[in-house]
Amino acid sequence: MQLHMDSHHFTHGQIDWRAAVLAGVIAGTVFLVLGVVLMALTTGGSLLEPPRMVAAIILGRGALQSPQAFSLGLVLAAFVVHFALAIVFALVLGLIMKSFNLDSSMGMASLAGCAFAVAVYLINFYGMTRLFPWFAEARNLASVIVHIVFGIVTANLYMRLERYTSRRAKAVAGGPS
Repeated sequence: MQLHMDSHHFTHGQIDWRAAVLAGVIAGTVFLVLGVVLMALTTGGSLLEPPRMVAAIILGRGALQSPQAFSLGLVLAAFVVHFALAIVFALVLGLIMKSFNLDSSMGMASLAGCAFAVAVYLINFYGMTRLFPWFAEARNLASVIVHIVFGIVTANLYMRLERYTSRRAKAVAGGPS
């Protein structure tokens, strides 16, 4: 298999917003489930610990109190922040993939998603900890793995959904598929 790097140049690609949002929601769900389970298994902490950390972004440090107590408001706040970020990250990744033609193959999309996810992990867990220091305690292999899974799932879903939407639009317009 030969990879032509010169074919991956900036092209001012048009992002498929619906594909990116749907990819973000689905990959965000995978991230949430896998992240909560892996963090609980690797740290021995509560299943509510990761949602508390996310909710504390908008609710403040008070959300980190009573890690065993369930709060519907806290879980809802965590979902809002988590899925908003997942959608924003999917939109950014979709734009990068489209702009540099990184959606040309499943392998290229996976590589782009993996690299993007590692960058997001580094920014979140090393840069953003200046604003949200409680995330420093979640710097571990499980967090890296969950981010990489998110990136790969997002990239591949975006690519597939974008192609499906494009084929459907051509079929509706009467063009060749």
